[in-house]
Amino acid sequence: MSSAPSTEPLGERLAAIRAQLKLLADYLDPAGLSERVSALEAEMAEPGFWDTQERAAQVSSEHARASRKIDTFSRLERDAEDLDALAEMAEEDPSLSSELLEQVASVEARLAALEEERLFSGRYDAGDAMVSVNAGAGGTDAQDWAEMVLRMEMRWAEKRGFSVELLEASPGEEAGIKSATFAVHGENAYGLYGAEKGVHRLVRLSPFDSANRRQTSFAGVEVSPVVEDVGEIAIDEDDLQVDTYRASGAGGQHVNKTDSAIRITHRPTGIVVQCQNERSQTQNKAQAMAMLRSKLAERAERERREEIAREKGQAQDVNFGSQIRSYVLHPYTMVKDHRTDFEMGDANRVLDGDLDGFVRAYLLAAANATPAS
Repeated sequence: MSSAPSTEPLGERLAAIRAQLKLLADYLDPAGLSERVSALEAEMAEPGFWDTQERAAQVSSEHARASRKIDTFSRLERDAEDLDALAEMAEEDPSLSSELLEQVASVEARLAALEEERLFSGRYDAGDAMVSVNAGAGGTDAQDWAEMVLRMEMRWAEKRGFSVELLEASPGEEAGIKSATFAVHGENAYGLYGAEKGVHRLVRLSPFDSANRRQTSFAGVEVSPVVEDVGEIAIDEDDLQVDTYRASGAGGQHVNKTDSAIRITHRPTGIVVQCQNERSQTQNKAQAMAMLRSKLAERAERERREEIAREKGQAQDVNFGSQIRSYVLHPYTMVKDHRTDFEMGDANRVLDGDLDGFVRAYLLAAANATPAS
């Protein structure tokens, strides 16, 4: 994750790198991880391994993740060891100082990225995510703000190298969106996007007010895990209300001429999902059911965390509807996270998808405060 150049003395930075490497070695257990990779490779080499596609995909994915962790840590360990030798050379030859500082900064950045692995302990944290953005109070301004939040969240995913797929978008009457849902595919996507759950508040001069008055708008972000195993979340068809409607907005002549869009209401929980982006009603229903499974999985995971907190007598903020961050564009510019007090003065940079600092601050705070599962 990006950070400002360090002003700490070089010796302290090198000592911090060594200490951080030791912590990561204890957490990752490279020897145990290597054994796991060997076991997975043995399973992949068995006859008929690829006959069961779902199991093969799971094993291949775990093998790729474990191999990447080992490779990343090994390279970091080698590069960190080289720093001590380079530091000694730089003492004798000051012209090497700039190269040394560049190498130190590179190792620090890669250590910070790898350290993220320690922050994900939830059942679904390592997997993909479904992210929904909904306009809150504030009329047209709120719908415009919801579209800005949608763009920000999708840009952040792209900056991290994730793939993004817009699943549904309901346009506002005059501007913006009423709601939208997109899928994020990438390692730790759900764990990372957990930091974005909640209400995002905007203060600005309204572009939709003829008097150009200051307006406060709200948009809510919901995040749920992508559940690959259909049998993992049981859904009774009798609990579902399925409605069809004509897709709105862009999408070509086909979607505008047929009632291909699907809205599913899960009666026991009141959860509503909808999909209109696919060309057929069947495809939209399949996608909507996947979205419903994700939301039910998130609900079950949240209830599990609440129960653990109650058993341990620990207070836990489980109100994902609470206001988490304010974006002020007038009379000054500032984005501040109310959970961690992390803030940035360049609001436009944040709205363009620079969320790493906010997310990291939240994940670190949550890791220190959340009861172990």
